[in-house]
Amino acid sequence: MLIHKIISTSLGIGYIGKGAGTYAAIATCLCWYFFQAGYQYPGLNTILITILITLQGVRSADVVEEIWGKDHQRVVIDEVAGMCITLLCVPVRWEYILIGLVLFRFFDILKPLYIRKMEDLPGGLGVMADDVLAGVYANVILQLVIIFNII
Repeated sequence: MLIHKIISTSLGIGYIGKGAGTYAAIATCLCWYFFQAGYQYPGLNTILITILITLQGVRSADVVEEIWGKDHQRVVIDEVAGMCITLLCVPVRWEYILIGLVLFRFFDILKPLYIRKMEDLPGGLGVMADDVLAGVYANVILQLVIIFNII
């Protein structure tokens, strides 16, 4: 149970309280940037890590739901997974990471375009699915920003 608490709170970030999801997303951006500095486009390892985080997030969110309840505010692994999805196949530049953070938090907080419906899925799948979809939407818009050289 302890390992699932550690994973679901993203090494304890979830215990911060109000704004923990934003802090988890920011921490993900910082890790993404500093662990991949010097790479123009991250390789296959980022895709594999993102898949692993997402699958383990579903599992850990399922386990902690038994003690904390459905989609408790301490569970922020979903924000980490969503932020990773936002940054997949994006050049490692601080400008793109910052835009990705803003886009992801926009979709994650407002939950437009069927994102809110994803929360209705059972257990850890529902916890993770809304942030995964928010990350997909943010990534698509970020790719358009890059393709059309908007910044």
